[in-house]
Amino acid sequence: MARKKGIKRTCVVVILSLAVIFLLGVLVGWLIKPAVEPKDVSYHAVNIRKELTMEMKAENIKMFLKDFTKIPHLAGTEQNLNLAHRIQSQWMEFGLDSAELVHYDVLLSYPNSSKPNYISMIDEHGTEVFTTSLSEPPPDGYENFTDIVPPYNAFSAQGEPEVKNAMLAGAKGLILFSDPADYCAPGVKPYPEGWNLPGGAAQRGNVLNLNGAGDPLTPGYPAKEFMYRYNADEGVGIPSIPVHPIGYHDAEKILRLMGGPAPPNSWKGNLNISYNIGPGFVSNYSKRQVKMHVYTNNEVTRIYDVIGTIRGAVEPDRYIILGGHRDSWVFGGIDPTTGAAVLQEVARSFGKKVKEGWRPRRTIIFASWDAEEFGLLGSTEWAEENAKILQERAVAYINSDSSIEGNYTLRVDCTPLLYQLVYELTKEISSPDEGFEDKTLYESWLSKDPSTQSTELPRINKLGSGSDFEAYFQRLGIASGRARYTKNRKTDKYSNYPVYHTVYETFELVNQCYDPTFNKQLAVAQVRGSLVYELADSAIIPFNVLDYGIELKNYADSIFNLAKKHQEKMEIYGVSFESLFSAINNFTEYGTGLHQRIKKVDPKNPLALRILNDQLMFTERAFTDPLGLPGRPFYRHVIFAPSSHNKYAGESFPGIYDALFDIENKADQQKAWEEVKRQIALATFTVQAAAETLKDV
Repeated sequence: MARKKGIKRTCVVVILSLAVIFLLGVLVGWLIKPAVEPKDVSYHAVNIRKELTMEMKAENIKMFLKDFTKIPHLAGTEQNLNLAHRIQSQWMEFGLDSAELVHYDVLLSYPNSSKPNYISMIDEHGTEVFTTSLSEPPPDGYENFTDIVPPYNAFSAQGEPEVKNAMLAGAKGLILFSDPADYCAPGVKPYPEGWNLPGGAAQRGNVLNLNGAGDPLTPGYPAKEFMYRYNADEGVGIPSIPVHPIGYHDAEKILRLMGGPAPPNSWKGNLNISYNIGPGFVSNYSKRQVKMHVYTNNEVTRIYDVIGTIRGAVEPDRYIILGGHRDSWVFGGIDPTTGAAVLQEVARSFGKKVKEGWRPRRTIIFASWDAEEFGLLGSTEWAEENAKILQERAVAYINSDSSIEGNYTLRVDCTPLLYQLVYELTKEISSPDEGFEDKTLYESWLSKDPSTQSTELPRINKLGSGSDFEAYFQRLGIASGRARYTKNRKTDKYSNYPVYHTVYETFELVNQCYDPTFNKQLAVAQVRGSLVYELADSAIIPFNVLDYGIELKNYADSIFNLAKKHQEKMEIYGVSFESLFSAINNFTEYGTGLHQRIKKVDPKNPLALRILNDQLMFTERAFTDPLGLPGRPFYRHVIFAPSSHNKYAGESFPGIYDALFDIENKADQQKAWEEVKRQIALATFTVQAAAETLKDV
């Protein structure tokens, strides 16, 4: 009997051991299960993306836009903080893992409530014979608002200069107005009957010259309580003369009396005046002067970003950021709230998927930035505070500023790394354009705005500045992109949309004039959301290095052709672009090898995936120079920078371009051409160094 019991015990032990081994095998198999199954996951991923985009609804974007534009929400005000809390609460309701408010104390600028800003014309006795309007006539339905900030230019110097002319020693002050030639489309009535700029409207804006510095008192560092601050009069980029905007009706009354010769035709606008350039007034009014009354105050004010997160399941330490600002000069009907409403709908659709059990491979960060209108402050301060983390972990930044600035066609500005992804995704999104029913967004975009280099592809623009991607792309070297609907660039010569930064940017403007169906904003939401999804959930980051190589060659050809206009001087001073073209060839060669390795990678090898993804993620970073561009230390991207002559436009090889700009008029020609040689050398080094990062590890 004892022997039989021993046999039974042995059998039980063996069975239990086998069971444990089996369970361990299952557990180990589950733990080492590859994150990527090429066929199944690809099919699954497409379905997830379609479910996300199908979840997005035009009526929801309309609802968010109407809600967010009910009251003015200028940065630093209680109304804007309340909106931040509302967005934070909604993000948590949507299903995001977290949503928190992050504050910074930055220098902002507001009109003096007891001493309004205005421009006057005075006679020889100092008596005011004309004064400009103190505010804009409010649109219908908005007459009872008492917190509408009057037109002003933030950070203008205070003063009461009497402006007789530009003065040989430099201007005493600057008066801005929006001419109908730039802000009134032919055949369109002024708001509210149409979408043109009314004569009493004036465009608000800041007049800082920050060049990427962020808060003027803490340039390069986050504006937190512990940070050292410069004195207000030492702040970066603050102008030393008064600046003030007025409507074109008021401007006409002043300009009509201007004396002096007529300007070149290219200087003339569409007002019924001669546009004489002075100095002084016509003879009958020669003793009159223009006097500025500017009392704007600069003050350190607390602002709030809202940061929401969906944690990644496989690579939680890799971040995709979708960010856009919510602060506006007044109601922000287009800028920024068409973007904020789209951001909200994208966050809602992603949150719903998370509630259903889905998680992206990488972490997604949603950001509602504050104080963009005062110099991209909220986004830049957060980038500065988290610079070390972002440089190590950020994969991409997608901007969510205004989703429409026109209603003609899609516009995309992005790094060349994203070209192929943008093309592929827009081929799977329906076009909202009339005449393109049953066509894709790609097809309408290609038809309306083909590339100047290849009519077989739609046009994609270089990233400049003027929105919140700046710190991420230009300073930190994080691959970035933006998409919105725009006007017809070939026929519509007016600037942006005419009522830009005025009180007339209302919900009704969008609902009645720009996008009554909200389908164009929906298409933009689907583009932005699809980009975020693919960047967050693809096993291999969907960057195409080969497109970068092609564009580097195009950019180098362009800058070389600019230099060749001075062929004789190039020969005299020994200027050559040969080394730069050689580095670009190496970049293309190593990029080709990288993409061949991507095709052959074992999807079951997480280390191999990580190595390739790191090379892709750091490609953009490799184009940055920690010393920055000459005179612009916070613009560190050697391939792209905002143009020195138009911050909204992007310039390629900006160091070389700026060195060549107007070079024929520089006094010391040898010194000027030596700077060109130096910039070519820096660009060559940077491109070659970037190429080296693409080689097999």
